[in-house]
Amino acid sequence: MFRGVYEHQIDAKGRTSLPARLRETLVGGYDERLIITTALDPCLHAYPVREWEQLEVALSKRNPLEPGVKTLMRLYVASAQECPLDKLGRLVIPPSLRAHAGLDKDVVWAGMVKVIELWSREGWARAQEEARKEASSADVMRVLTELRQ
Repeated sequence: MFRGVYEHQIDAKGRTSLPARLRETLVGGYDERLIITTALDPCLHAYPVREWEQLEVALSKRNPLEPGVKTLMRLYVASAQECPLDKLGRLVIPPSLRAHAGLDKDVVWAGMVKVIELWSREGWARAQEEARKEASSADVMRVLTELRQ
């Protein structure tokens, strides 16, 4: 399971390092490849290949003409690119993906159980602020209660 928040940098060529803890989880449970795609938020989602393939199988069983499915395929699946780690634990984020998330220098990796989010530092700060505003909502409390049972 991926967890934790890690600040890193990305260079002009789009190279960044996957944080050591996240890399240990990736290599320990999967292999050294990530599928990275545009999220619905202004960030990127990075999946281990096996998790991504499970998502694709589930999506392939849905009607591709269903509005939500078609939109998800256009925004999420079509943008997906395989980004392998090099021997130093670095990967290259393609320009189109960097543009979607506004990645230019300071980035934040956030472990989200089966997926990793990659944000600009500013985008992450905004997302955290929004999450804190919603933290006391009935929906969040209901989910937390259900998880504890």
